[in-house]
Amino acid sequence: MPELPEVETVARGLRLTVLGRRILSVALRKTDFIDDPALIERYLPGRRIEAVERYGKFMLLRLSAAQGQENSATGDNAPAALLVHLGMTGHIASTAAAEPWEKHTHAGFALDDGRELRYTDARRFGRLAYLSAELLPAELAPFGADPLEVTAAEFATRIRSRHSRIKALLLDQTVLRGVGNIYADESLWRAKIHPAKLGASVSKQQAAVLHRALQDILKKAIVMRGSSIANFVDGEGQPGEYQQHHRAYGREGKKCYRCGTIIRRAIVAGRSSFFCPKCQIGPRGFLAISSTSQKSERQSADRGRRKNAKSSKNRPRRATRSRRKK
Repeated sequence: MPELPEVETVARGLRLTVLGRRILSVALRKTDFIDDPALIERYLPGRRIEAVERYGKFMLLRLSAAQGQENSATGDNAPAALLVHLGMTGHIASTAAAEPWEKHTHAGFALDDGRELRYTDARRFGRLAYLSAELLPAELAPFGADPLEVTAAEFATRIRSRHSRIKALLLDQTVLRGVGNIYADESLWRAKIHPAKLGASVSKQQAAVLHRALQDILKKAIVMRGSSIANFVDGEGQPGEYQQHHRAYGREGKKCYRCGTIIRRAIVAGRSSFFCPKCQIGPRGFLAISSTSQKSERQSADRGRRKNAKSSKNRPRRATRSRRKK
């Protein structure tokens, strides 16, 4: 699922292509991922896209008041927003209206410059939602601080005041909005903190190091247009490049760039977590999942032992000769 750097990359692309454009009409196909398709069809035409913002892992297209109702501050004609969540395979970009719709394109917004803003999603795990001025605050209220804006002091408080695993806290969108599995693992590796360490046991110094590492990694990933692990591409169809700089995520069985120890994998907060067992000392009793090669070797050895045991059990016993003197 696209995380903060990938969503920021898409948002920046949209700012260059659709900012200030007016939506003329809406065309929808499959709508099972849209909160209320009728609201989008009814209220988007005639509105201008005034801003494209990233909020955690989703985007908000800020819309003007309805055309001819610019002074409306409340009600159906007041400024509103279109929430866009890319899910696993979502993609949104503007294209020439004359271009045929690609497969899995489910929403198209005709713009006043002859282009269309199109949303494509093969698996339809994303989300589109029209949010009026009255509904928007309640939608945003549950989310935590933006990791690029949170201060070191607030970050430490959010982490150290909780008894959950540090990895779980980084993934918890009510604590920090926008961090996912990739950048949680990368920042924890950089800060030398084990993903299963409890937030309450993180020292002030460790929290400061983690805060700095997380922000540095996110900023660098944004510059490199995010990480393309499966099918993520930016608005121009280009993949990100930050996956070439991963130091922990997805590197099970490979050597740690820092100390040479083999990177291990464990399940923390229900997600695969990659870490160095030497650089990131785990809590007492914490067990990692064996790497694929180690598991295969152990399974092969277990089969060999079972085979030998079975063979030994079925082998006939040799008769013993009496050693008594005649």
